[in-house]
Amino acid sequence: MTSDIPKVAVVAIGRNEGQRLVDCLASLKGKVDRVVYVDSGSLDMSVQNARDAGAEVVELSSDRPFTAARGRAAGYEHLKTGEMPDYVQFIDGDCSVDPEWIARAVSAMEQDMELGLVTGWRRERFPDASVYNDLCQDEWDRPEGEILTCGGDMMVRPAAYEDAGGFDETVIAAEDDEFCVRLRKAGWVLKRIPFEMTFHDAAMTRFSQWWQRAIRSGHGFAQVGYMHPPYFATEQKRVLIYGGVIPLIAVFLWMVLPIALILILAIYLMNYLRTVKGLTTAGMASLRARRHGVLLTLSKFPNILGMGMFHYRRLKGRRMQIIEYK
Repeated sequence: MTSDIPKVAVVAIGRNEGQRLVDCLASLKGKVDRVVYVDSGSLDMSVQNARDAGAEVVELSSDRPFTAARGRAAGYEHLKTGEMPDYVQFIDGDCSVDPEWIARAVSAMEQDMELGLVTGWRRERFPDASVYNDLCQDEWDRPEGEILTCGGDMMVRPAAYEDAGGFDETVIAAEDDEFCVRLRKAGWVLKRIPFEMTFHDAAMTRFSQWWQRAIRSGHGFAQVGYMHPPYFATEQKRVLIYGGVIPLIAVFLWMVLPIALILILAIYLMNYLRTVKGLTTAGMASLRARRHGVLLTLSKFPNILGMGMFHYRRLKGRRMQIIEYK
């Protein structure tokens, strides 16, 4: 690249991603000036594969908990050992980058100096592999334009990163939301541009994986909501009602008037039907909406466990440990 072309570096993070990481790094070849791969204690060939692909490798020590935020922060700090780029693309190691994304993101940044971050559309690579992967596909499908927060795949202006204070390694879930909240508080604009950005492989084929991921989401609701009230207030209220209050009422009714449990079941049925209606109104096919509705209704139970886990750790002064689902 010539000196008058903006320089771009990538910080990729991963843990035991296998072939997904190989594909991730291959998608970046010839597209950026530097690639830093940060590994969180992988037991597979991730570190060697990254070196073979020409990436600069940072191996996190096990002296404190691994988190995505810690990995991203470590990768950014490593960039300072050389010439800092004009832009930093953060990406998860289970994602591949669209061939046109880097150029399109840079163009958007160059045209608007108030932009601190741009993101695009993340797509699920194998949405038909399971209903859980398909749920992720819907989760990534968000409208373009100015946004409040985004996922972990993002291009960031270094000045904006520094103003926001970077990623907080103690945040184990929704760390991208937490970073984005501080980015906006620092006065920067965040935007999703209408282009494909990355292709993700959730690799969720079992109910237990989905359950763990939902626990992690609940932990994120509680932690980020606690750090930046009233962020995630609506999500927390919904989880508390359907994952906490109503089940407690159900236990009481079961002890004094078992037949009243029918009313409790009716409440969850109504919630499910309302969820399905909302999805179909938004354009989702009926069968797909019904399948997603089941998981979205059930998700309040693992969510409440994650919320409780955060507050238990907080009150006990315990470190926030990562919650893995794959």
